[in-house]
Amino acid sequence: MASLQLDHIAICATHLESGVDYVQSELNVALRPGGKHPHFGTHNRLLGLSDDIYLEVISVDPDAPQPNRPRWFDLDRFQGPPRFANWICRTNNIAEIATAHPDAGKPVALSRGELSWQMAVPDSGVLPYDNCFPAVIEWDGKAHPANLLPKSGCRLHRLIVSHPSASELQKRLTPMLTDERIGFSSGPPGLIAEIKTPSGLRVLR
Repeated sequence: MASLQLDHIAICATHLESGVDYVQSELNVALRPGGKHPHFGTHNRLLGLSDDIYLEVISVDPDAPQPNRPRWFDLDRFQGPPRFANWICRTNNIAEIATAHPDAGKPVALSRGELSWQMAVPDSGVLPYDNCFPAVIEWDGKAHPANLLPKSGCRLHRLIVSHPSASELQKRLTPMLTDERIGFSSGPPGLIAEIKTPSGLRVLR
């Protein structure tokens, strides 16, 4: 059976600078340069976390042409202040995940510099359960952003997935995903990340 492991968390923003300001002010650490994703017309900045995961701030790239499909992470509809909007899990078999969970999207092959990967992206750009279902990624080779980024002194303490159908969502994921840091709670759709920083415990939502 294909497995899932937490890979990274995504803070979405209408403008990259506002997302960076939000994370840096909350965590009191500096983000690192990221890159551009021409296929989806987005760009990002990154933060290395402990345990081989990382955080990205992502937004529409105003200098990129309009893609010929909806952007990932539901960014075409994103409004309001920056927020923790998506979580991403890596797998050892994205084809199997896509077959078992077709509503989570079809694999799209992508690359940036020395990194190459496949990401399951729904045709609409909207993930199941109001974007509370994780985006699924499979990295090619050993190159991974978490290994290329300097450690920030920050560590994910807990990730809380809130949704009216949280128990159903948890049931769909449990056979593949076992991570004591991830909890599910019945409530309005949303994600919360509790992060231990050199300045203490901070919360991104």
